[in-house]
Parts: sequence; structure tokens; C-alpha cells
Amino acid sequence: QVQLVESGGGLVQAGGSLSLSCAASGGTFSSYVMGWFRQVSGKEREFVAGINWSGSSTSYAASVKGRFTISRDNAKNTVYLQMNSLKPEDTAVYYCAADRYRWNRPNYWGQGTQVTVSS
Repeated sequence: QVQLVESGGGLVQAGGSLSLSCAASGGTFSSYVMGWFRQVSGKEREFVAGINWSGSSTSYAASVKGRFTISRDNAKNTVYLQMNSLKPEDTAVYYCAADRYRWNRPNYWGQGTQVTVSS
């Protein structure tokens, strides 16, 4: 069992940057692959980025590749999402997620943090 808490969301202008953090507790952090997802009201939650147990492997949605970077610090039980060159279409609630095996089909979710990009 793991609990996830996101932070770092807010309002930013198009072209700007924002960094999200997700703190994990209640489990062995290094036992989980981690992911970031986002969701706009009325639309399906979509995969944004994933990272394996050690951080040696990452995966990104095509829409964010080259702009977003996922990373993790197992000593701090934290996963990060650095978002650069933000676009209005990046506006969404961003969720941190964890799973024993699959970052694209996670079993554990955080509460989400709102990211709004103004034009």
C-alpha cells in the first residue's frame, strides 16, 4: 500500500515552466514504477510520463516528449515532473500514480493537482 500526494500545481503563462512533485508514503518507494497522468473534465485520463523502479528508464506521451521530464529520488520517496514550454492544451489536473509493474496502468493514485496554462 502506498499513499501519494502531489504538489506544485498552479497558474503559468504559455511558454513558461512548472515543476510538480509527488511524495509517497506507506510503502517501499523503490518497489513501484511511477507515472504522471492528466485529465481534463469530460475527457479520458491520459498517460503523460512514466519511470521505472530505479529511474533508468522513462517513457513519455508524444504530446509532451521533449518538453516534460520525469525523474525520481528514491532516497526522498519522491517523483517529479518538470514541465517546460507549457501550452494552453497542457491545462489539466495532473495525477501521480504508482504500480508494482506497469506505469501505464497503475493501481494507486494521488488526489491530483491543477495546472492551468494561460495564453
